[in-house]
Amino acid sequence: MATEASPDKYKQVREDIAKAFPNENYDDGSFAPVVLRLAWHASGTYDKNHKDGGSDGATMRYKAEAEDPANAGLEHARTFLEPIKAKHPWITYADLWTLAGCVAVEHMGGPHIEWTGGRKDKNNETDCPPLGRLPDGALGKDHILDVFVSRMGFTVQETVALIGAHTVGRCHRDRSGFDGPWTYNPTRFSNQFFKLLLNTKWVEKKWDGPRQFVDEDDEIMMLPTDIALLEEPFRQYVELYAKDQQKFFDDFAAAFLKLIELGVQKRGRL
Repeated sequence: MATEASPDKYKQVREDIAKAFPNENYDDGSFAPVVLRLAWHASGTYDKNHKDGGSDGATMRYKAEAEDPANAGLEHARTFLEPIKAKHPWITYADLWTLAGCVAVEHMGGPHIEWTGGRKDKNNETDCPPLGRLPDGALGKDHILDVFVSRMGFTVQETVALIGAHTVGRCHRDRSGFDGPWTYNPTRFSNQFFKLLLNTKWVEKKWDGPRQFVDEDDEIMMLPTDIALLEEPFRQYVELYAKDQQKFFDDFAAAFLKLIELGVQKRGRL
């Protein structure tokens, strides 16, 4: 069972995570985007029909989930958090990873997320969810609806808000196969992803890699799933968030909190 801790102890963990994010030797000088991705991927395996998967358990510690191609590169985020875990051994990995994702959003200028503790770690590789549950950036509208709405139980609007996390970070050729940042400021959480999606002329990249789209100068990119957001039923929310950053922040905070709590059996909110 997760060890109960006071709010002050969680506050110290938050501070230690935030202080460690800047690193000139990692992507764009910060570990925050990849740590946000860790929290997202640790949670995005939830299946409301089978009632399994999700952040409770931190099962990406095991080979079966860690080596899912969709999680390529997340060993950097897990390794980054090991010194924090060593300093605060009382916190579970499941709580640490999700808390770190929330700290990452705020550290990059995004909204505060009302995270609470209580997740347990599972200690058996057989607890890993089936592979193939995470979103595949190479696919399109039907895939997005299947993963987010049918399996995880999000609304269409929540789905668009969550994909807005692509406003930070970048893809790597040696991990996902895709390459490049989504925005010009990949360590600043904003609504720039939506603005660029709507207002940039996207062309298919001519290369030997997977299908992706780039601007005319090949400085930023979008995945097929991102371009699919220009279709209905998603487009109206893309337009909304491009116009209103605060609305995006409010909706993202609520949707991300829902994501990291899917399937979590809480034992008291802290």
